[in-house]
Amino acid sequence: MSIDATATTPEAATAPGPDTGPDPVPALTVENLTVRFSGLVALDDLSFTVLPGTIHALIGPNGAGKSTCFNVISGVYGATAGSVRYADKDLTRLAPHRIAQLGVARTFQNIVLTHGTVADNLMLGRHRLTRAGFTASALRLQHTVREQRRHRERAAEIADFLGLGPAFDKPVAGLAYGDRKRVEMARALCMEPRLLLLDEPVAGMHPTERSAMAETIARVRDALKISILIVEHDMGLIMRIADSVTVLDFGRLIADGPPERIQNDPAVISAYLGTPVQESEPGPEPGPAPDPEADPAPEPVEEIEPDIEPDPDSAAAGAAVPAKGTECDAEDES
Repeated sequence: MSIDATATTPEAATAPGPDTGPDPVPALTVENLTVRFSGLVALDDLSFTVLPGTIHALIGPNGAGKSTCFNVISGVYGATAGSVRYADKDLTRLAPHRIAQLGVARTFQNIVLTHGTVADNLMLGRHRLTRAGFTASALRLQHTVREQRRHRERAAEIADFLGLGPAFDKPVAGLAYGDRKRVEMARALCMEPRLLLLDEPVAGMHPTERSAMAETIARVRDALKISILIVEHDMGLIMRIADSVTVLDFGRLIADGPPERIQNDPAVISAYLGTPVQESEPGPEPGPAPDPEADPAPEPVEEIEPDIEPDPDSAAAGAAVPAKGTECDAEDES
């Protein structure tokens, strides 16, 4: 089943109001971050800042260290050196569930969904906000039932906002690829994040789905007033929606700034297109043209005929041998 891409327009889905509480959205500050795996340096002294309420893109060629940076921010990898600060906390010292409690949610390059319906997957995102314990939930106490109802209503709002309303109670296995990518994004939004990490959100989508997703990402930022850090290879999408861009190459920062400056940066162009092929070494420069008056050309040497008289006997012998087709041949034939 495929969700109509037009459902992501503002007229088709009402944006859910922010549910992040009174705390302002903090900045994410990456300072001198270094990550080593044995002898491999995945990130080398990386520093950048995601300002509150902005869409910040992290781009670079394959193997540049983008996913490694995401894994450090979300607590999957540890840091060899440096820090990642968010909400006055050093994320490199926290477990993934503690980072999620601070309001950091992420999606992955590969779709990670459970079996069941869209609603089931979105309710997983509400887990960190659930106050009822295991026993109260199992006994279905009255306050637990009310809490579950509120969480389900909120999940339904987010599903409508992302164009997934008609499939809310449908199995995720029957959804198209692009719609399953939306389900993963909706599940992350159900955590009520203040910082959303999107790891290649339009990878594998066709152009219509990519355009719709780009509009959705921009509206998520505007409606929920959150910060978004995005890794993506679609440069058209990045230049369209990003406020700032950080470019990595072999784990090092090579450019950082607004999209207009990044797309014309020589270092960025070289990283994506490769170093221009150097021209072959030029030969020696030609010298000045020779002066014809300085060195006149030598006069031609006359050929000297050999002073040898022909041998009369040889000449006579040669004349005695008739050539083919001469009068002698004609007499023989007659």
